[in-house]
Amino acid sequence: MSNEETANRRLRLGMVGGGPGAFIGGVHRIAARLDDHYELVAGAFASDPQRSQAAAAELHVPQARAYPDYRTMAERESERDDGIDVVAIVTPNHLHFDVAKCFLEAGIHVICDKPMTTSLDDARTLATLVARSGRFFGLTHNYSGYSLVRQARDMVAAGELGELRVVQVEYPQDWLATRLEDSGVKQAEWRTDPQRSGPAGCLGDIGTHAYHLARFVTGLEVDSLMADLHAFVEGRVLDDNVQMMLRFKGGARGMLWSSQVASGNENGLKLRVYGSQGGLEWYQEDPNHLIHAPLGEPPRTLTRNGPALGDAARAGVRIPPGHPEGYLEAFAQLYSDFAERIRALDAGRDADPLTLSTPGIDDGVEGMLFITRALESAEAGGVWVDFVL
Repeated sequence: MSNEETANRRLRLGMVGGGPGAFIGGVHRIAARLDDHYELVAGAFASDPQRSQAAAAELHVPQARAYPDYRTMAERESERDDGIDVVAIVTPNHLHFDVAKCFLEAGIHVICDKPMTTSLDDARTLATLVARSGRFFGLTHNYSGYSLVRQARDMVAAGELGELRVVQVEYPQDWLATRLEDSGVKQAEWRTDPQRSGPAGCLGDIGTHAYHLARFVTGLEVDSLMADLHAFVEGRVLDDNVQMMLRFKGGARGMLWSSQVASGNENGLKLRVYGSQGGLEWYQEDPNHLIHAPLGEPPRTLTRNGPALGDAARAGVRIPPGHPEGYLEAFAQLYSDFAERIRALDAGRDADPLTLSTPGIDDGVEGMLFITRALESAEAGGVWVDFVL
């Protein structure tokens, strides 16, 4: 098939995980189809082959391409003339590394949920594999797909806030305020299990989102951090509340709070950035508004697809002003950006510059570094730890 033909067809998508009872698999499938760049054609949707077959039937995936395990899937799909172009990994965290490694070695592009791995060593190994394979690797830090998050990033980069001074990011939820993991809820079971979630609980699940959002918008690099991790729910092994101080290179200071026991909070991701010439505020539960407060002037509200937005923000919208877009559309924007990156790589051309900031392998390594350093700080009693790659 010619490069032109490849560019004009949907990418063939496979999926590992995302079967019965999985939340994020359905989100990935909706996001992949929203802008019509992908077609789901294969999968190993569950560890049990019968459940994988059942999931495939519900998703209209041919039974011949509903595989008993991901290794069989990678081998057989790599041998097909119409094999998958890219695989989406939506399993619990402990499987991310092995699955990604398997498909990269089979020559297949990878889209992976976060955190990328459960250890920093595995993250670094995976980065080497990606470089060696020449394949694309995308990481679904989906909050970077919001139109007004990208507007905020561009405003900071353009110097509209002046010299950055303070970064405040928080991500409170309350869904794990009780021992939900004992009630049979699959999402709670694996996210609180160190064998499947890795060494971090709330820190890895949503703290990494908060950290990535702050880094994505500000571009600031962390110099050191001090973390306090705690499990408030009796009997829980992994943390359910994280409080952290951040020192950035260049002198800015930051605070990060993530919690899954904060009663009354559903999905309260919020970012505030303050510089010498003004501030920005964005709230995920009201994602179509960005508050800009120039120093000495009344605050103003920028709206999704409204006036005064830049190219990056406008590229990420689908409908006119006043029609809300949110979580699924932001997730879909990442999938659209990934599609452009994959097609450009396969065609040997430069990708659209607006897609180059989408999260990838480097963000995955940094995310695991963030987890590792936070754990080191907390385990040492909340001391300052250098953030060294």
